[in-house]
Amino acid sequence: MAHGAPELDIEVRLILEAIYERYHYDFRDYAGTSLRRRLKAAMQRFHCANLSQLQGRLLREAEVFRSVLADLTVQVSEMFRDPEYFRALREQVVPVLRTFPSLRIWVAGCSGGEEAYSMAILMKEEGLLERTLIYATDISHEALAQAQAGVYRMDQVPLFSENHRASGGRGSLSEYYTAAYDHVLMDKSLKERIVFSDHSLSTDSVFAEVQLVSCRNVLIYFNRALQDRALGLFSEALCRNGFLGLGARETLRFSAHAGDFVEIAARERLYQKRPG
Repeated sequence: MAHGAPELDIEVRLILEAIYERYHYDFRDYAGTSLRRRLKAAMQRFHCANLSQLQGRLLREAEVFRSVLADLTVQVSEMFRDPEYFRALREQVVPVLRTFPSLRIWVAGCSGGEEAYSMAILMKEEGLLERTLIYATDISHEALAQAQAGVYRMDQVPLFSENHRASGGRGSLSEYYTAAYDHVLMDKSLKERIVFSDHSLSTDSVFAEVQLVSCRNVLIYFNRALQDRALGLFSEALCRNGFLGLGARETLRFSAHAGDFVEIAARERLYQKRPG
């Protein structure tokens, strides 16, 4: 954890240990700066004079813990975020995926489900969805519930649609949702190919062999040791010549698992697992 005021670092470590012991959520290897900022915001929201008071409340009050958990796991996402990433998937990864009789894709840290549905739409447009199963995982039960519902605000749709177009999408994004009032509901045909499940990159193991792992804008919240653990899971899960996609500010460089992969699209952060 990054160094700040010594007493604050001690309080942060204590509250993270308390969360792990009481609720079995492990944030102990998350990046310190982001954690401190989010815990201090929660402290102010619940009118706690210090982190020790916040710790006492989250251990005793379920509502406080759920709110703090939401703070610690929040990820801002959107459909087809970073369209060039999805275009690179279409152009460089999909041709290889076509050679597999069945496909399994792992969207790790799926948050509200935007990336999982984007992946399902891409697979449908490429004629691969019927033989694809997408595992969408997160540690937040609230995020998973939102993702499984597949309901998004109407005012988000123009951005989603523009991203889809820029990614090389075929047709209109409106083909994949139903509009009602000020929300849209993602199509049932997409949901049927996605399995939403609780999984922690901090503590859990590999659960399936997959051809593609997409984990974007998650590793930036981890320290080096936890980044290496997560990348080790991805390497273990990927089949021979499988693919890994990371976020725009993430890289395999300096990772203990850098040697497991070959870079195939540097700017888009796409990698392929080395044979052997």
